[in-house]
Amino acid sequence: SQVFSTAEDNQGAVTIRVFQGEREMAADNKMLGQFDLMGIPPAPRGMPQIEVTFDIDANGIVNVSAKDKATGKEQQIRIQASGGLSEADIDKMVKDAEANAADDKKRREAVDAKNHADGLVHSTEKALAEHGSKIPETDRRAIEDAVSDLKEALKGDDAEAIKAKTNTLAQASMKLGEAMYKQQAEADAAKDAAKDDVVDA
Repeated sequence: SQVFSTAEDNQGAVTIRVFQGEREMAADNKMLGQFDLMGIPPAPRGMPQIEVTFDIDANGIVNVSAKDKATGKEQQIRIQASGGLSEADIDKMVKDAEANAADDKKRREAVDAKNHADGLVHSTEKALAEHGSKIPETDRRAIEDAVSDLKEALKGDDAEAIKAKTNTLAQASMKLGEAMYKQQAEADAAKDAAKDDVVDA
């Protein structure tokens, strides 16, 4: 089994698509079926945990289930072996995968880089909205500029450019993280001091 999550805030459903093939990208493989898991409670993106389990029996029947760990809600699909591939189809798929391995790897890296970058933009913008006033104007501007540059890079497919801009934003946003932790430490210290005052009294 493997755990997935949501791509949007308050996403109430996910679609599970099942593919067969050897290629890196789903679109280059054969789709066997799909189903929806509904009723996911409202939560920030990336927080829900959807456990997807694949089970293939001796007859080649594939059972795929998706379960929301928070609610226990579950949905599944059963795919019969008759919808599968012949030996010739499988051989062709393997050869296609080998022939396109380098290009597929590049495309996969670009998608992974984009997903990572998109997550960083989202979390940084959220943190900036909540804690941006706690850092110097110059630091805030640097973070905003880095966010803007990364968003621009995300419009293209250059994985290296996206990675470089992601690193720039990660470095710039460290100031924000430091400010957030410092504030938390000060709040904890104030609580401890208040407790000490109560004990002394």
